[in-house]
Amino acid sequence: MDLAAAVLLQAVAGVATLLIVSLGLAVIFGMMRVINLAHGEFLMLGGYATVLSVRAGASVWLGILVIAPAVVGAVGFVVERLLIRHLYGRMVDTMLATWGLSLALIGGVTMLFGDSVSGFSAPFGSVPIGRFRISGYSLFLIAMAGVLVLGTWLVLRFTRAGLIARGTMQNPDVAATLGVSPARVYAVTFTAGAALSGLAGGLIAPVSGVLPTMGTAYIAKAFITVITGGAAILAGTLSASALLGTVSTVATFLTTPVFGEVVLLIVAIVLLRLLPRGITGRFLRRAL
Repeated sequence: MDLAAAVLLQAVAGVATLLIVSLGLAVIFGMMRVINLAHGEFLMLGGYATVLSVRAGASVWLGILVIAPAVVGAVGFVVERLLIRHLYGRMVDTMLATWGLSLALIGGVTMLFGDSVSGFSAPFGSVPIGRFRISGYSLFLIAMAGVLVLGTWLVLRFTRAGLIARGTMQNPDVAATLGVSPARVYAVTFTAGAALSGLAGGLIAPVSGVLPTMGTAYIAKAFITVITGGAAILAGTLSASALLGTVSTVATFLTTPVFGEVVLLIVAIVLLRLLPRGITGRFLRRAL
C-alpha cells in the first residue's frame, strides 16, 4: 500500500510538471497558432532569472514566483514586438525565426554563464509516505499546477481581458471593428504565455538544475502534450498531461527513464493516429 501511494504521488507529480512546462506553450500555440521553438529557452531564462536572483540575496519564492515570470514576460514582449508581429499567419517563417532565436539565446547564455549546471536545493525537504519518502517540493509542484490551471481558466473565462483575447484570436477583423486593437491583444497574449514559461522555468529549476541547453529536455514533451491535447487550451493540455505524464512515470518506475520517454512518444503517436485533431478534437469539444 505504501509503495502504491508513493508511485501514485510520483505519477501525479510527473503530470503536474508536464502541465507546468506546457501551459505557456499552450497559450501561445493554442490561442495564437504561433509555433514557438524558443519555448525551451524561455524556460531556461526563467531558471537563470531564479538562480541569479537567489544568489543576489532574494528569497527563493520571490525569484520563482515574481522575478522569473517578470523577466521572461519582458523578453517575450520584446520578441513579439520586434520579431513575431511581422510573421503572423506565416507558420514556417515563425518556426524558422523562433528556432534561430533559440540558438541565439543558448549561445548568448553560454557565453555569459558557461555550460555548467547551476541551481539551488529544493525547499521543503522530504515527506514520509509509510516506509517511503517523497520530495515535499513535488507536492508543491502539484499544488502549483492546480493553481495555474484554475487561474488561467478564471482569467480566460470570466475576465474582460480573457474574453477580448479569445474573441480577437477567433476573429480579429470583427474585434477591430469593435474598437479592439488586435496587435495589442497579440502582444499581451504572447507576453502572458512567455511569463508562464518563465514561471515554469523557475519552478523546475530546483529539481532539474539550470544550464543553457536545459530547454531541449522539455521542448519536445511540451509540444507533444499541446498537440496531443488538441484545440482546447486548458482541457487539452490537462488531459494530455494526465495521460502522457502518468504513462511516462509508470514506465520509468517499471523500467528506466529512457524507456519512459520512449513510451510517452509511442503513446502520443498512437493517439494522434487515432485522434488526428487531438483529445479535445474528439472529446470535450466545447471545453476551454
